[in-house]
Order: sequence, then structure tokens, then C-alpha cells
Amino acid sequence: MNRRDWIKLTATGGIGALSMSLTDLQQLKAGAPSQRMPSIFIGHGSPMNAIYNNTFTQALNQLGNKLEKPKAVLMISAHWLTRGTHVAMQAKPKTIYDFGGFPEALYQINYPAPGSPEMAKQTIQAVKSIQVHENHDMGLDHGAWTILKHIWPQADVPVYQLSIDYYKSPEYHFNLAKELSILRDKGVMIMGSGNIVHNLGMANFPNINGPVDAWAAEFDTKIKNALDSGNDAALINYQQYGKVAQLAVPTNDHFLPLLYVTGTLNAKEEKKYIFEGFQHGNISMRSFLSA
Repeated sequence: MNRRDWIKLTATGGIGALSMSLTDLQQLKAGAPSQRMPSIFIGHGSPMNAIYNNTFTQALNQLGNKLEKPKAVLMISAHWLTRGTHVAMQAKPKTIYDFGGFPEALYQINYPAPGSPEMAKQTIQAVKSIQVHENHDMGLDHGAWTILKHIWPQADVPVYQLSIDYYKSPEYHFNLAKELSILRDKGVMIMGSGNIVHNLGMANFPNINGPVDAWAAEFDTKIKNALDSGNDAALINYQQYGKVAQLAVPTNDHFLPLLYVTGTLNAKEEKKYIFEGFQHGNISMRSFLSA
């Protein structure tokens, strides 16, 4: 089953839990966008989460209620893969329905968040190691709007996307993220949207709340341990985990956004888990932000 079809059989919900306390979230509310903004990784899972009301989407909604709104969000989504690195320059990015075979209700959603040409230009200036190309066509793909819809339903926070050069190594992306980290001091929230475990070929599509595959849980735990200990090398070299890594990350498009988040963090920053759990047996919905 391919990406276009995999949600037709889902039901609302998911195995997981809101992991961040209200106190943690309230502490994030303090301050202004001019202060250093957090970096966030969201395990976005099914596009159908855009219209679901489940524990995962409730966690996103609660996060949005407590976060200070940034000047803009720089989104790195698993669904914009390119040769070279590109940044979206549009003032009014369109909502992209980059999937097929889903209920009509999903195609009726419009997320009219403004773009941020100003911060897109500053993003180009921030990266010295490579040329970042301007893109005037890309809108917001479903890795972006399906989660932002729950975080800021009013679509009142500017969002612009950075593409993933799919021909580069994990280390390349991690190092590129280090150059982007300066944007956090300019009111930009850096957000990666993917999944730590993402193997649609082995997903349990009929049961969103089905039992979790042992190999998926094992890899997710290994990555959590690396996150908690600040072991960036283990994240970059995730393939060292052997068979479970091969099953969890058959292609690394959904894993790479994680490196764009961890690459922007300093050694003193902790990770606060927004959500921990699985959908469809092996789709890790683990999400966190820096604090």
C-alpha cells in the first residue's frame, strides 16, 4: 500500500499519551517572539489526523494554546524532497493536497497561513556553506498543514518551508541545521515534520490502535535514549542499529526532519515530549520540543 492509500482504512485515535505537563507548557508561554524560540519535531503520521480528534491532535492543540507565537515558522517537512536546498518565498502559500484516495472532507480543508518572504531571505543569508535557492511555487504540503491546523487553527502564524536535499547524507542535514539555528534568535520557530518510525509497507492499516510491533518499539526507544542523552552521533548514524533501523527507516525522508531539529539545539537544551505513542502498529508519533 502506498502513501496515497494508507489512510483510507484508519479510524480515529492512536496509541499514545500527552507527555508534557501543563506546567511545562505554561513555562513556554513566557517571553516574546524576540527571544530564542524553541525547535520542535512533530511525528505527523496520517494525513487523516488533520480531521481526527484523538489524543495526538489534542496534544497539538494544547501545545498551540500554550506556546508563544513566533514571528514565523520554518517548516522542514518529509514531503518536500529536492535536489539542492530550496526555500519557499511566497507571501500567500497555497494548501497542497499531495495525496490521493482520501475522504472528500480532507480536500475541503484550507490552511491560509501567510508566508514570510522576509524570513525566507534571512534564511538564505544565514546559510554560508551552500547556496539556498529561492522557490516561488511551493505551498504548504500535508506534512505542514495537517499538524499546524491543530497547533494554530486560526492560521495566523506565518509559515515558510525549506526543502530536503534527498541526495545528501544525514550528517549533511544535521550540519546544515546548525547554520539555521541563528534564526531562532530572530523569532523563528524551527519545526521538523516526519516520523521516527515510518514503514507503510508493514503498517497495520485496519487498526490505528493495534498492538505495537516489537521492532518499531525497540528502534523508537533507541532514538529516545539518544535524544535524552544528547547523543547526536547516534541519531546521525541511526543505521548502526541494524535490522530494526532497516525496518523502521526503509527510506529516510521521514527521519531527516528530526536531524533538522536536533541540529539546531545546543548541549544545554532539554527535550520535552509533547506526545509519545504509535498509530497503525509501527508509525511512531513521538514529538518533542526544546526547552
